Amino acid sequence: MMGRKVAVLLAAYNGMRWIDEQIQSILKQENVAVDIYISVDISTDGTYEYCLQLAQQYDNIIVLPYGARYGGAARNFYRLVRDVDFTKYDFVSFADQDDIWHLAKLSHALTQLTTKGYDCYSSNVMAFWDDGKQVLISKAQVQVEYDYCFESAGPGCTYVFCQQVAIKFQTFITENKLKADNIELHDWLIYAFARHSGYKWFIDSWPSMLYRQHNSNQFGANGGLQAAKRRIQMIRNSWYLTEIKRIVNILGLENHPFFVSSLNRGYAGDLYMVCHIHKVRRKLRDRLSLAVILLLGMLK
Repeated sequence: MMGRKVAVLLAAYNGMRWIDEQIQSILKQENVAVDIYISVDISTDGTYEYCLQLAQQYDNIIVLPYGARYGGAARNFYRLVRDVDFTKYDFVSFADQDDIWHLAKLSHALTQLTTKGYDCYSSNVMAFWDDGKQVLISKAQVQVEYDYCFESAGPGCTYVFCQQVAIKFQTFITENKLKADNIELHDWLIYAFARHSGYKWFIDSWPSMLYRQHNSNQFGANGGLQAAKRRIQMIRNSWYLTEIKRIVNILGLENHPFFVSSLNRGYAGDLYMVCHIHKVRRKLRDRLSLAVILLLGMLK
């Protein structure tokens, strides 16, 4: 397994408080050879300068040219995917700047991929807070027919995929740059691309990392009343529907009968979606929540 080379793509922004702990947990990964590619969005806390110091200290840390403003993690990750040469690597992985990886995170993922014949891997995570609280975030439900157009496979920082998927996705978002850059969740987009392209995706029940929670999270742990309220508000203001339509459009599925019927807003479309709710979300709780919202006429 040590011969397996992994390119780890790390998107950073004002991450000085946490980035060293994350990078050290990547450098210490067991039984794999890693190169870490870092793209830093314009920051004010010295993150870029610190990453340059690390690149001087470690031969396997590469910092991409600095100066562009991406305005969010997704575009920063798209930049990494477009600019890194994947031909030298067996696998590619995403990393956030503020988590802590278990030392066997990558070797475990590679074992699942190589022994079970999968192309892509993601896993559960253990959310944690500064006060010591920890909560398991479970995403390892059985995949359903169209879930990839309605949700991601989980946090992108758990993703590992084979070279072929990485290169194909690189070409895909380069050829569809404007559409891709408008999709706010890179983890959702690559999951949708992989599933739609026929690649096999494994969602592991093992929590492969500690998933830090703080006020700077773009999207954090999805449990609790506040998170539920946030999800409902995102649906009510059409953010969720807009993202679904963008995913469907970039995949060229806008004329597919299922999406023509299910995304047709109004009584008929909402009722169709409710009747086929088992095809769009993996988790029972999410199915029930979405069905109730649709029945109440909140998705507009």
